Amino acid sequence: MGARFAKWRAVIAIGNGIPSRGCIEANAHALARYSALCQEAGLVPVVEPEVLMAGDHTLDQCFEVTEEVLREVFRQLHAQRVLLEGMILKPNMVMPGVDCSIPAGVDEVAEMTVKCLLRSVPAAVPAIAFLSGGQSADDASEHLNAMNAAFRLRTPWALGFSFARAIQQPALEAWRGDDANVQIAQQALLQRARCNQSARRGEYSTAIAAANGSMPSMARTG
Repeated sequence: MGARFAKWRAVIAIGNGIPSRGCIEANAHALARYSALCQEAGLVPVVEPEVLMAGDHTLDQCFEVTEEVLREVFRQLHAQRVLLEGMILKPNMVMPGVDCSIPAGVDEVAEMTVKCLLRSVPAAVPAIAFLSGGQSADDASEHLNAMNAAFRLRTPWALGFSFARAIQQPALEAWRGDDANVQIAQQALLQRARCNQSARRGEYSTAIAAANGSMPSMARTG
């Protein structure tokens, strides 16, 4: 269709005394300069400030850091005169760290993520395409689905996905570098694409995942 995109990823870790204000500002400035240069060259910038899941931080701590990061990113984007209508935001979902002892349910993650975005992302941004950030394929689909099912009428942007690991990992695990597994790997990739298409519409369910998952078993492929 003639559309061209570029992507810049900035990672923000949560830990003892981090992220510092200097870290957040430096990463936000780099994202904004990259975005401005992309638009000057006729490219759509995919802006990816990722607050990492690594660590034992709580859901509330992730919320606070993600909000601060996004506010600074858009402040810098404004300073660099980036056209917000001509970009895509690729953020993390608001989640507790992988080592946190207090888990968060699917609906809680969805609610906190949307709440954080509503506080920090201008309505002029056309689309938010989430990264999976180390989540399992099923978890990433369930969280995206919960956002679209419950909050679609409250959000000014389209909520989609730009998953890497959560859409590719099942296919890679099925393939395992063996040509005999190419077909089952392709089916695994197609399954995750269909699941996330459903999640984008707020129509994902375990029944849909099971229906899309009708493929030869690994045991039968040798």
